[in-house]
Amino acid sequence: MAEPVVIVAGPTASGKSGLALALAERLPGSVINADSMQVYKELAVLTARPDAAALARAPHLLYGVLPAAEACSAALWRDKALAAIAEAQAAGRVPIVTGGTGLYINALIHGLAAIPEIPDAIRRAARVRLEVLGPVAFHGELASRDPVMGAWLRASDGQRLLRAWEVLEATGRSLADWQADPTDPGHDLRFLIVLIMPPRAALHEAVDARLWRMIGAGALAEVKALMALKLDPSLPVMKALGVPELAAHIVGETTLAEAVAAAQASTRRYVKRQATWFRHQLEPGEGDALTALDAQYSDSMTAEIFPKIRQFMLTDQG
Repeated sequence: MAEPVVIVAGPTASGKSGLALALAERLPGSVINADSMQVYKELAVLTARPDAAALARAPHLLYGVLPAAEACSAALWRDKALAAIAEAQAAGRVPIVTGGTGLYINALIHGLAAIPEIPDAIRRAARVRLEVLGPVAFHGELASRDPVMGAWLRASDGQRLLRAWEVLEATGRSLADWQADPTDPGHDLRFLIVLIMPPRAALHEAVDARLWRMIGAGALAEVKALMALKLDPSLPVMKALGVPELAAHIVGETTLAEAVAAAQASTRRYVKRQATWFRHQLEPGEGDALTALDAQYSDSMTAEIFPKIRQFMLTDQG
């Protein structure tokens, strides 16, 4: 019988962490991070990582496990997530994977394309070319060679642009073609996906309020400490929501109000992209189930979802 795993997904500020924690207390379960920025040790405030009170209520895994100098990938996260799922199961707890990084969630459910290892020489050459051309020209050159990935990615997606370029150079095939190939999930798991999709206006209101709370909780000091590490600006952590905007304020380029307004705007745009992705690209696998909620998390959701989870766990899909 395939082992059940619960996935609580949704855009930023939808309340998915609250629902995952409430379910973890009732099942009982372990909460496993599926947010590409919450994996970094240095970003606790700006990524809304679970606080000490949440950690005391249920086990949390894959939060703050990587240094900012390391670029996380879907493959690396997936390996760690499968190990965390096994750890939760060994402890007699239900794995509850939660986050808003759709690429990670899809990688867990369906597996990853069998892309060959990229030679170090090609990786180095790609980085040099990005540095020489700059992100806009590099993006334009990729788009001329690979229109599909060029249309999908933006000039600011430094790590993803490099990945698309490296794969094209090393294999002669677009990353999009590789990702379209059939994949082997590589596990014996089945997933109940709980997708929280509140109305956009509610998300925007939550985003705007949350950023000011983060300022009060020490977000500026967190970004100052990150800047002091003098990391490669192309690393994912340096593009985290709020980091570029608050960094601009710290060096005197903007006022705090301007920085927060810019961070709020970039977060709202990100929320829109997340919602679009979840609507059109989140696909349950065979034996999986999907249930959608059209409001932000509230305590009543736990009572609504809990019976569905219990039924899913008791259903023999083996």
